[in-house]
Amino acid sequence: MSRITHLSHIFENRVLGVALLAWVVAQIAKVVVVLITEKRLNIRKIIQSGGMPSSHAAMAAALAMGVGLQEGFGEPIFALACALALIVMYDASGVRRQAGRHAKVINQLLTDLENLIEKGTPIKQETLIEWIGHTPVEVLAGAALGIAAAALIL
Repeated sequence: MSRITHLSHIFENRVLGVALLAWVVAQIAKVVVVLITEKRLNIRKIIQSGGMPSSHAAMAAALAMGVGLQEGFGEPIFALACALALIVMYDASGVRRQAGRHAKVINQLLTDLENLIEKGTPIKQETLIEWIGHTPVEVLAGAALGIAAAALIL
């Protein structure tokens, strides 16, 4: 098989397509959610981590649902896709969320320290990104989006 044939198979993969579509829809939905809740347009949300809904959860859930719909829910490959989705969702709501909380505390400490220094060279600081994880509700919303996308398209 030629490399071109292999590449064309990637573009024909409907499960991959629905997973990517769920990710894109979730990223766009973040902009809409911010527009509704905060009454401001924040286009940067399209490329940022964190927020409602979780695009990580949407993509992982769409992938698992797509594999289940195409290959069967009793197949080992579906178990693998489900396990991967659960790991991604756990990481999004657990580890990455805690890293965001740590960044928030460190940013506040740096601000407080800079305010305490009256003379001398100001402390140079790099502001850390605080919204890199998700709440459980954001993960569930992303997972629901991904499952719905796969169920509707495949």
